[in-house]
Amino acid sequence: MARAKPKPVRLCELTPGQHGDFFALLAERTRSATRDGKPYYTCRFRDLHRTATFVAWSDGAWFERCETEWREGGFYKIRGTYLEHERYGPQIDIENIRAVVAADHEDGFDPLSLVERSRHDPEVMAAELRTLVTTEIADEPLRRLVLMILDRHGDALRQRPATTNKFFPFAGGLLEHTLSVVRNCLLLADKYRQQYPDLRPPLNRDLIVAAAVLHDIGRVLEFSDDVGSPQPTVPGRLLGHLFLGRDLVRDTAREIVDIDPELLLLLEHMIVAHLNLPEWGSARLPLVPECLILHHADDLDAKLEMYVRCLSRDVAPGPFTERDPVLGRPLLKERTR
Repeated sequence: MARAKPKPVRLCELTPGQHGDFFALLAERTRSATRDGKPYYTCRFRDLHRTATFVAWSDGAWFERCETEWREGGFYKIRGTYLEHERYGPQIDIENIRAVVAADHEDGFDPLSLVERSRHDPEVMAAELRTLVTTEIADEPLRRLVLMILDRHGDALRQRPATTNKFFPFAGGLLEHTLSVVRNCLLLADKYRQQYPDLRPPLNRDLIVAAAVLHDIGRVLEFSDDVGSPQPTVPGRLLGHLFLGRDLVRDTAREIVDIDPELLLLLEHMIVAHLNLPEWGSARLPLVPECLILHHADDLDAKLEMYVRCLSRDVAPGPFTERDPVLGRPLLKERTR
């Protein structure tokens, strides 16, 4: 009788000395050399809650494969023993390793369980976003345009980060950010429509909601679909998400013969101008009030996420965090009010 295949365990649940099969992301692979010139690679494998180190020595069994086959951001199935070193911390003694394959999903492999991701369920967020589009955009052709784009790029929207190193830099971050911006824009649109009832034409609520949903849609094309380590694509580097998003909207709109051309032009303007400042990459300055609302809703949501992440993760002693390299400042963390 054939032996049953060992059931994979989670890296974060392994105890010192425990042997088992587990899935892990290769988060780092760095080549170095000892003082006498002996080369080696320091590899850090991780899941969502633990990172463990493996050193591939030049005279060891895994050096050649590490050098030629292993890649940062890749997912692997590992058979080995988990160890904890007094000086070097969590370690892995690898017995066998291979890249994950499609069949591993049947054994519980889920790439989103191994990387930092949104704390919110992406399916719930996607459903809410679609509901807001359906109920809050009254213009039928515009609503159809937005829903068509969401349907075609929904999987990427659920997976992509909003950015790779600034705000919402995790799987599902783009969707979390987009939904939050839409909510904020609805509040601001209703507030300022009421505050300025004599504005002619009045603030276009449909336009604000549609632009909020699509303002960063170019990110689905700007970044690769590599969950472990998304990288800018060639179009992403050459054009950036503003132009990619404008082109995506324009191309899709060609299929909707009854969409208002002026409304479409304003939507394109809001996508390319919502960053507001040229030094932030904005192609144009906002020239309509709806774009100003979008800009500030977008910027506030991004900045607040960065503040919260800095405050919640800092371990520096004293009343202030370490200087955040993106925010360009330390934040006060020791407060009671």
